[in-house]
Amino acid sequence: MELGSLGLNLPPSICFTSQIQAILRRGRKEDIASTTFTVTIIKSAVSASEKLRVDTTDKIDSVLKLLRTHGLTRSQINNFVTKRPSGDLGDTLEPNLKLFKSLGITGANLAEMLNKEHRVLESDAYATVEFFRTNGFSDSQIKSITVKRPKFYVYNLKKCMKPKLEFFKSLGFAELQMAKFLSSQPYILERSLENHIIPCIEILRRVLDTDENVLKAIRAGCLVLEYDIEKVLEPNIAILVNHGVPKSLVVKLMLIQPRTLLQSTARLNKIIDEVKKLGFDPTNLLFVLAIRSMAVMSKALWEKKLEAYMNFGLTKDEVYSAFRRQPMFMIVSEQKISKLMDCYVNKLSMEPLIISKHPYLLLFSLEKRILPRVAVHQGAIALSTNSAADELPSYLGHRLFSCCSWNHHPGAPNLLCNFFFL
Repeated sequence: MELGSLGLNLPPSICFTSQIQAILRRGRKEDIASTTFTVTIIKSAVSASEKLRVDTTDKIDSVLKLLRTHGLTRSQINNFVTKRPSGDLGDTLEPNLKLFKSLGITGANLAEMLNKEHRVLESDAYATVEFFRTNGFSDSQIKSITVKRPKFYVYNLKKCMKPKLEFFKSLGFAELQMAKFLSSQPYILERSLENHIIPCIEILRRVLDTDENVLKAIRAGCLVLEYDIEKVLEPNIAILVNHGVPKSLVVKLMLIQPRTLLQSTARLNKIIDEVKKLGFDPTNLLFVLAIRSMAVMSKALWEKKLEAYMNFGLTKDEVYSAFRRQPMFMIVSEQKISKLMDCYVNKLSMEPLIISKHPYLLLFSLEKRILPRVAVHQGAIALSTNSAADELPSYLGHRLFSCCSWNHHPGAPNLLCNFFFL
């Protein structure tokens, strides 16, 4: 059998072993079938040699081994070799892989990056990393940017990125602040400075009045810079104003959670209707907080949290009563709801109705606030001081309880230890 009949166009530098050549020459079907896997590997090697422009088996082996040592699977390597354009990787492949490994990008992260932009291994990766480091980005932030947007490595950063970073600095962002929000949402850096970013800032200035408020809003939710806020933000603000919400409360909502005002107008109108049905006053801060709480979760998640509270003895009416008192009551995670309600209802034997009347109790940290205060409170009761068991909710929320009272209470460590094992 001729080698050409198998569809193999082998370069002279790639040779079969004498045993494989003998099997192929005999031409027996069963023998050929037994060597299918070997032939497949050789085909892959030939394909790799053509795409990677390496002309010896030693070089093929070294390239494939290098990719494997950085955590890529066979299918991921094949995907990379298939996608990448022709070119000589000799000067960039190994140095770039080492650089990405130093950033913690290997295995699945490396494969994800290469699937998005295979040219990244041919780029001057060191120059890109150094550019971000010079502008205040930490290595962990650079890793985040690299995995999310590897295409930045094939950009002319001085032309495309530098003017945008300088603009954000001119707004008053410190390098650390800028690096934090841009690494979390690097997509902002893909938007045009003149046609998108600057117009967004001008609209925010018009809505929020001061540059200081603009910075606060971006820090609270930098996604605002990704939207066409002229088409989304301004119509939603008009809706709130038409419902009687003062501009001062609109500004507060923007500073707390700007994403609330980036909903579709239809969804925002629906949320406002629900909030009004619950009796909230549009001129009160609780009105916009209620809108915020409903806007950040789906109806299904809302129902799950409602059920979580009801599992600990609260009725549906009591949950909504608590929500009217403190709308942030419903943005607590399901896990935290379970932990705190278990503590209050099961460990402290607190009536569920008390939770409904004091919903702020669900906003505290169990480890940092609740457990230390409960321990000291119970110790005070045991020592017959003026504290009483029914004063616990207000005691937990009292702002004057300081680390001093905790640190200087003689039995505090033992009391806390005992409480953990109630």
